[in-house]
Amino acid sequence: MKSNEVSTRFKVSGVSFALLSILFLICILVQVFFAGLAIFVNPANWTKHTGFIHLFEFIPVLMFIIAFVGKLPRWVIGHSAALFGVIFVMYFTANITPVLPWAAALHPVMAFVLFWMSVKSVPKVWEMTFKRKQREGVAAE
Repeated sequence: MKSNEVSTRFKVSGVSFALLSILFLICILVQVFFAGLAIFVNPANWTKHTGFIHLFEFIPVLMFIIAFVGKLPRWVIGHSAALFGVIFVMYFTANITPVLPWAAALHPVMAFVLFWMSVKSVPKVWEMTFKRKQREGVAAE
Protein backbone atom coordinates (compact mmCIF):
# COMPACT_ATOMS: atom_id res chain seq x y z
CA MET A 1 0.00 0.00 0.00
CA LYS A 2 1.35 3.43 -0.93
CA SER A 3 1.94 6.10 1.69
CA ASN A 4 -0.47 8.57 0.07
CA GLU A 5 -3.20 5.88 0.17
CA VAL A 6 -2.66 5.62 3.92
CA SER A 7 -2.55 9.39 4.16
CA THR A 8 -5.82 9.69 2.22
CA ARG A 9 -7.44 6.99 4.36
CA PHE A 10 -6.25 8.80 7.49
CA LYS A 11 -7.58 12.15 6.22
CA VAL A 12 -10.99 10.78 5.21
CA SER A 13 -11.28 8.86 8.48
CA GLY A 14 -10.18 11.88 10.49
CA VAL A 15 -12.69 14.20 8.82
CA SER A 16 -15.47 11.62 9.20
CA PHE A 17 -14.58 11.07 12.84
CA ALA A 18 -14.47 14.81 13.52
CA LEU A 19 -17.86 15.37 11.92
CA LEU A 20 -19.40 12.47 13.83
CA SER A 21 -17.88 13.81 17.07
CA ILE A 22 -19.53 17.19 16.49
CA LEU A 23 -22.83 15.54 15.53
CA PHE A 24 -22.70 13.39 18.67
CA LEU A 25 -22.07 16.43 20.86
CA ILE A 26 -25.04 18.23 19.28
CA CYS A 27 -27.23 15.15 19.82
CA ILE A 28 -26.27 15.05 23.51
CA LEU A 29 -27.26 18.71 23.89
CA VAL A 30 -30.61 18.05 22.16
CA GLN A 31 -31.16 15.01 24.39
CA VAL A 32 -30.55 17.06 27.53
CA PHE A 33 -32.87 19.75 26.16
CA PHE A 34 -35.62 17.14 25.71
CA ALA A 35 -35.10 15.99 29.31
CA GLY A 36 -35.43 19.61 30.43
CA LEU A 37 -38.63 19.97 28.43
CA ALA A 38 -40.01 16.88 30.16
CA ILE A 39 -39.04 18.07 33.63
CA PHE A 40 -39.90 21.75 33.40
CA VAL A 41 -42.52 22.06 30.65
CA ASN A 42 -44.59 18.93 30.16
CA PRO A 43 -43.97 15.28 31.15
CA ALA A 44 -45.33 14.26 27.73
CA ASN A 45 -41.93 15.30 26.37
CA TRP A 46 -40.36 12.17 27.90
CA THR A 47 -41.26 10.37 24.68
CA LYS A 48 -38.99 12.77 22.82
CA HIS A 49 -36.20 12.09 25.31
CA THR A 50 -36.59 8.30 25.27
CA GLY A 51 -37.08 8.15 21.50
CA PHE A 52 -34.31 10.50 20.41
CA ILE A 53 -31.53 8.33 21.86
CA HIS A 54 -32.34 5.65 19.30
CA LEU A 55 -31.37 8.08 16.55
CA PHE A 56 -27.82 8.60 17.78
CA GLU A 57 -26.89 5.81 20.20
CA PHE A 58 -24.78 3.98 17.63
CA ILE A 59 -22.76 6.99 16.48
CA PRO A 60 -19.89 5.94 18.82
CA VAL A 61 -19.90 2.47 17.24
CA LEU A 62 -19.62 4.06 13.81
CA MET A 63 -16.86 6.31 15.18
CA PHE A 64 -15.07 3.22 16.50
CA ILE A 65 -15.25 1.48 13.12
CA ILE A 66 -14.03 4.58 11.29
CA ALA A 67 -11.17 5.04 13.77
CA PHE A 68 -10.15 1.40 13.51
CA VAL A 69 -10.35 1.15 9.71
CA GLY A 70 -8.73 4.57 9.27
CA LYS A 71 -5.89 3.60 11.60
CA LEU A 72 -6.44 6.68 13.73
CA PRO A 73 -4.50 6.95 17.01
CA ARG A 74 -5.35 4.46 19.74
CA TRP A 75 -6.77 7.14 22.02
CA VAL A 76 -9.39 7.88 19.34
CA ILE A 77 -10.39 4.20 19.15
CA GLY A 78 -10.51 3.96 22.95
CA HIS A 79 -12.47 7.17 23.24
CA SER A 80 -15.20 6.01 20.88
CA ALA A 81 -15.44 2.68 22.72
CA ALA A 82 -15.68 4.56 26.02
CA LEU A 83 -18.50 6.74 24.67
CA PHE A 84 -20.49 3.64 23.76
CA GLY A 85 -19.72 2.17 27.19
CA VAL A 86 -21.12 5.27 28.90
CA ILE A 87 -24.27 5.00 26.76
CA PHE A 88 -24.62 1.41 27.98
CA VAL A 89 -24.31 2.64 31.58
CA MET A 90 -26.96 5.28 30.80
CA TYR A 91 -29.37 2.53 29.69
CA PHE A 92 -28.51 0.56 32.81
CA THR A 93 -29.17 3.47 35.16
CA ALA A 94 -32.44 4.30 33.41
CA ASN A 95 -33.80 0.75 33.54
CA ILE A 96 -32.53 -0.57 36.88
CA THR A 97 -34.65 1.88 38.89
CA PRO A 98 -37.14 -0.72 40.24
CA VAL A 99 -34.29 -2.82 41.64
CA LEU A 100 -31.78 -0.10 42.59
CA PRO A 101 -33.61 3.23 42.89
CA TRP A 102 -30.42 5.12 43.79
CA ALA A 103 -28.89 4.07 40.46
CA ALA A 104 -31.40 6.28 38.65
CA ALA A 105 -29.73 9.27 40.27
CA LEU A 106 -26.58 8.35 38.34
CA HIS A 107 -28.37 8.77 35.01
CA PRO A 108 -27.94 12.57 34.81
CA VAL A 109 -24.42 12.24 36.20
CA MET A 110 -23.56 9.86 33.35
CA ALA A 111 -25.12 12.35 30.92
CA PHE A 112 -22.71 14.95 32.25
CA VAL A 113 -19.80 12.51 31.83
CA LEU A 114 -20.89 11.81 28.24
CA PHE A 115 -21.18 15.52 27.53
CA TRP A 116 -17.77 16.27 29.09
CA MET A 117 -16.07 13.46 27.18
CA SER A 118 -17.51 14.84 23.95
CA VAL A 119 -16.62 18.46 24.71
CA LYS A 120 -13.03 17.51 25.51
CA SER A 121 -12.59 15.29 22.46
CA VAL A 122 -13.93 17.59 19.72
CA PRO A 123 -11.00 20.05 19.88
CA LYS A 124 -8.47 17.19 20.08
CA VAL A 125 -10.00 15.46 17.08
CA TRP A 126 -10.19 18.77 15.22
CA GLU A 127 -6.52 19.38 15.95
CA MET A 128 -5.58 15.85 14.90
CA THR A 129 -7.49 16.14 11.63
CA PHE A 130 -7.29 19.71 10.39
CA LYS A 131 -4.21 21.23 12.03
CA ARG A 132 -2.09 18.32 10.83
CA LYS A 133 -3.08 19.15 7.25
CA GLN A 134 -1.92 22.74 7.75
CA ARG A 135 1.41 21.57 9.19
CA GLU A 136 1.86 19.12 6.28
CA GLY A 137 1.11 21.94 3.82
CA VAL A 138 3.70 24.21 5.43
CA ALA A 139 6.27 21.41 5.49
CA ALA A 140 5.67 20.64 1.81
CA GLU A 141 6.35 24.25 0.73
